[in-house]
Amino acid sequence: MKSAKEVEKARNTTQKHIELLGQQVASFESSGGKIHATEDPCIVQRGVLHRLGKQVMEENNNRHDLISVQNNFASFEAHIVEVIQQVMASFQQFVGGQAQKVDQLYSDMLGTAQRIPPDFEWSRFTGRNMNMLVDPNAPDRSIEGIAFPNENHRATKPLIEGTLERKSRNKLSLSGWSSGYYVITPSKYLHEFKDSDNLRKDPTPELSIYLPDATIGAPNGEKFNIKGKDMSGGIGSKLSGSSEISFKAHTASDAQKWFEVIRSVVGHAPANLSNDPTSPVSPVQEKPVVSQPPQYPEGSAATATDAKHPAPLHTQTTGRTGGETVASPATATPASATAQHAPLSAIDHAAPAQEKI
Repeated sequence: MKSAKEVEKARNTTQKHIELLGQQVASFESSGGKIHATEDPCIVQRGVLHRLGKQVMEENNNRHDLISVQNNFASFEAHIVEVIQQVMASFQQFVGGQAQKVDQLYSDMLGTAQRIPPDFEWSRFTGRNMNMLVDPNAPDRSIEGIAFPNENHRATKPLIEGTLERKSRNKLSLSGWSSGYYVITPSKYLHEFKDSDNLRKDPTPELSIYLPDATIGAPNGEKFNIKGKDMSGGIGSKLSGSSEISFKAHTASDAQKWFEVIRSVVGHAPANLSNDPTSPVSPVQEKPVVSQPPQYPEGSAATATDAKHPAPLHTQTTGRTGGETVASPATATPASATAQHAPLSAIDHAAPAQEKI
């Protein structure tokens, strides 16, 4: 039967992916969590669920086909019994003119035949072969009732997941923000998916950022920034390189939750979490830079803009880049070396940084 072959094929595919999950989990344990984005056990487990969904669908289709065949056999058996009964009734009518004994004999034969229930043969057949037949009263299979190796391994459980909005890079976008489903895994990756559905299609990440190599900005209301390289392996990741991405949570408390999880994954958060963020300095830049950011009076347009939108990452917070924590030039500059000795070029470059918000 074709459906039985499809079930066997789906089961083999699921078993191979479960074995792949075991390999990736072992690799996760042996490498201390440092693995490639495409080998993340959390992603492989989503693939297992996807293939389990296909397997369950094929099994249920095969089960329904078998039940239909069984019902057809039951109807066929009942039809045979009904035809025999009709033949016996016709036979009794034609020989009704014979002697009383013959008539009585055939009447007894008819009565015996009519006492046979339509499911007489089928009920005994099912009783003798119950272990070979499918129980039509049993419920369909579901993914929730299936267990597989490493299903509950700590490497497969997201640290946090949910819906966030990401600022679109397309300047022609009308809304400016696009919604996606984001997951932070124990492998220290931030993965982006279109949605949380694992069954409709194979859940391949649209974006994968390795957080220890990224620069994380402190949240500003419900918004926060991350600057890092997309390591999902797609065509877009090869072309984009490192870029700064703005995220927006549903509420400010949700943004803080995401930030706290990212801080626990990376190892520590930015050093300055005040409302006046400073700029991160590259570790290779050894010469102190004396600069003074532009001063705005309270209530000005620039102050109102900063209150509504988070500053870009290069003017927002100190960050973690390449595993090192760097300090802000504003915090490293002595108080005496301010506006008197600040070069004009340093001040001119500070103003556009505030205007990019």
